[in-house]
Amino acid sequence: MTAQPTAPAAKTSAQTVTDREFLEIIEPYRREIMAHCYRMMGSHHDAEDLLQETYIRAWRGYAGYDQRASVRTWLHKIATNTCLTALESKKRRPLPSGLGGDAYDPEAPLLQDHEVPWLEPYADDAAAPPESADPAQVVGSRESIRLAFIAALQHLPERQRAVLILRDVLAWRAAEVADTLGLTVATVNSLLQRARTQLKEVAPERDSVAELDETTKRETLERYVAAFQDYDVDAIVSMFTDSSIWEMPPFTGWYLGGEQIGKLIRGNCPAEKAGDQILLPTTANGGQPAFGLYMIGDDGVHRPFQLQVLDLDADGSVRHVVAFFAGDLVAEFARFGLPATASND
Repeated sequence: MTAQPTAPAAKTSAQTVTDREFLEIIEPYRREIMAHCYRMMGSHHDAEDLLQETYIRAWRGYAGYDQRASVRTWLHKIATNTCLTALESKKRRPLPSGLGGDAYDPEAPLLQDHEVPWLEPYADDAAAPPESADPAQVVGSRESIRLAFIAALQHLPERQRAVLILRDVLAWRAAEVADTLGLTVATVNSLLQRARTQLKEVAPERDSVAELDETTKRETLERYVAAFQDYDVDAIVSMFTDSSIWEMPPFTGWYLGGEQIGKLIRGNCPAEKAGDQILLPTTANGGQPAFGLYMIGDDGVHRPFQLQVLDLDADGSVRHVVAFFAGDLVAEFARFGLPATASND
């Protein structure tokens, strides 16, 4: 059985609980409720807003909380319905490769679309399970926050998405899901079957980062950093296979294969020589390797240029890179523990 955070016992009179006592009860669940909102929304920023809305609704409804369900289950129920309400007025959040169509010509002009609400990366400190969690919970939490899985969830209608997350990620019983969503058990089972079928059609193969031994992973990332910082495009190309994908929202194109990725970089990267780019490591979406790429400016200062999230194959090649350009990059880098500027020193 998965260990859960231990919260203070609920008060005998919910109507008289103080703000401080209420926060003590719900605070152990903050990270997992935040991660739940991210799975539903595909946006870190939306997840932050909906976490706060969940807590507001929980505070207002605490007097009616009858303690038949655990605090954890009660909060997930509120968060799920809060997210479903928000999704009524929001579009799905894709990656460029999820928009449909063939891979792009790397020598064609780059096109941006700021009207699309692109999928966002997730900072690992916000997604981490509590220290009291057992290893099975840690692995499950990481796998269910991977960027490829979140992108696949975006293809599901809202209720299918909620049912799949509650059943397959949180391991709720069908009756619990039915009660949460106001559905029958038969409807929940039908939605789950459709969601699983659609997910198999759009989801890539299971991420193999967990299977990559630490030595190979370290050496792969060291070669990756050196190739970019030396601005050695041939070395960059050698890191990818013919089936590797590169995409970079809010640019609408996605690019297939090492040679095509190399043409894209040669034709569009502002770097000209070794030292123009600096990569600083971080992690995203449940432990995926990620880098803040800093590009040199006319004043010689390296500033945030893109946040790269990598998916590695077990053989040490790079399967997929999503290079995020959207948003306030200085603020985004800070969220991932990266500084506002970088230095070659």
